[in-house]
Amino acid sequence: MFKNFGILSLAVLLAACSAPEAIYVSGSSTVLPPVSKAADLFSSETGISVIVNAGGSGGGFNQLAEGQSDIGMMSRNITDGERDAFKSFNFTEIAIGRDAVVPSISSEIYDAGVQALTLPQIAGIYTGKVQNWSEVGGPDRAIFVIDKEASRGTRQVFMRVVLGDPKAEAPGTDLVTGSNNEEQTALVQSDAAIGMLSVAWLNEDVRGLAIILQDGEVVEATHENIQAGSYPFVRDLNVVIRGDVKPPAKEFIDYLLGPNGQKMVNNSGYIGIAN
Repeated sequence: MFKNFGILSLAVLLAACSAPEAIYVSGSSTVLPPVSKAADLFSSETGISVIVNAGGSGGGFNQLAEGQSDIGMMSRNITDGERDAFKSFNFTEIAIGRDAVVPSISSEIYDAGVQALTLPQIAGIYTGKVQNWSEVGGPDRAIFVIDKEASRGTRQVFMRVVLGDPKAEAPGTDLVTGSNNEEQTALVQSDAAIGMLSVAWLNEDVRGLAIILQDGEVVEATHENIQAGSYPFVRDLNVVIRGDVKPPAKEFIDYLLGPNGQKMVNNSGYIGIAN
């Protein structure tokens, strides 16, 4: 009995040793949908397990930098401060798609006539200077202002465009959320809210605002305008690696950039870099 047990144990050990090493991916909830979909396909084709978790762009970078993951997902660029904090590593950002952060409002406000705003009007809302929709052409209803956690890439892109500083405070805020899913839910549950979402998270209940530029031109968050870069909040969706990236992780990134991976980017509501 013990002899057979030993043979069985050895077989299990050899099988475990020959199994491909898992790939760990973490970070932006915006980048997560296409990466997660591609991970399922990649695993089925290669047998290599890919474990994908959200947590925000900042968290994704830190986990990569600290060796807790193999790939970070970021919906913004790495900051100088982040690079300086981990000077012993070289980091590479690889764009897998393009997206836009869209100032988003409850459908009730959109249907009441607020379908486009200027950047100064949006800034006024987030700084607390504009507190009622009637001040920007809408109904007489208090504005419910939704912000995101400071580490979120979506917030940093939004605040850089609206207030000129990715870390700007927003004293007009009524609620702070985390993921796109959380913010979308909050927008749906209110009839007077404004927030910030990836274009892929807009629907009939959460509508995206067009932006009125200084010359009066109105630019909508269409795929054409996002691809052309004419919508003010356009950004790349990135995966990030360290210089010591493991071969399986590099193989998965090549997969993300290939036909199947890019198909998942497009199917998730974003624009593939090959488009």
